[in-house]
Amino acid sequence: MRIGLLGLGLIGGSVVRALRETPISEPPKPSSVAAWTPSGRGPAAAFEDGLIDRVAASPEEAIDGADLVILAGPAPDCLAQLDELAGPWRRVLGPDAVVTDVASTKEAIVLRATALGLRFVGGHPMAGRETSGYEASSADLFVDRPWVLVPTSDAAAVERVEALARACGARPVRLGASAHDRAVAGISHLPLVVAAALVEAVAGRASDGPSGDWPIAADLAATGWRDTTRLARGDVTMGAGIIATNAPAIAARVRELISALDGWLAELERPGGPDAGEMADRLRAARERLEAMPR
Repeated sequence: MRIGLLGLGLIGGSVVRALRETPISEPPKPSSVAAWTPSGRGPAAAFEDGLIDRVAASPEEAIDGADLVILAGPAPDCLAQLDELAGPWRRVLGPDAVVTDVASTKEAIVLRATALGLRFVGGHPMAGRETSGYEASSADLFVDRPWVLVPTSDAAAVERVEALARACGARPVRLGASAHDRAVAGISHLPLVVAAALVEAVAGRASDGPSGDWPIAADLAATGWRDTTRLARGDVTMGAGIIATNAPAIAARVRELISALDGWLAELERPGGPDAGEMADRLRAARERLEAMPR
């Protein structure tokens, strides 16, 4: 199994670590791994760590003859690379090559790949952290985590990507692209927007400068603030790409959040003050929903 990666940050780096550093009882045990990034820093570090066999000087060199091509950059980069794979890069693809990706949005990418006639299986490992880059990668990042695959009629291609997910310690989950995007808009993308909006609301927007009481609030901030704003500390390029390629689903979730917040606002502004019992009921209901989630 020859693997070519375009992108080697947190997710791509964790893929090669998982494939090289953990025991694999089934294919695809890679016979060779080549990687390319615009800067070349991640592949150079991975080569020094003994995780990849070749630091590619170009995308074409990374995918030349690969059995599995992994697009491991932001979603907009994946869209652009699909165009290249269907165009000038097609000549270097192996005759049986399968292309997959690890981006956080699926519908736009799958539709593009389908329209271009590529042998493509959309993928999204449901794992990550707020730190980014190859240096943040980990061999156990995907262990016991869902790895979403968008199924196609090409059973062999789907099975190849599922084998990759299992080899990384993940649990393959087949899901339609639109269903995936609606779900992650709620559990992943909306929280990103909310974290950034919370910073804007409390600390002030960049265009307006810091809010008047932000210096005092910043000095008092502790774990609650840190935990709820964690996602706003992440990779800006990756986050912007997510929002740009899943905007309708995220917008629908934002409207749902506004409706919920309007309910809280009405209670807070109730004449005579909020009803403590009502507030306790809402907080208790939210806690019970969370406690009922699968662990």
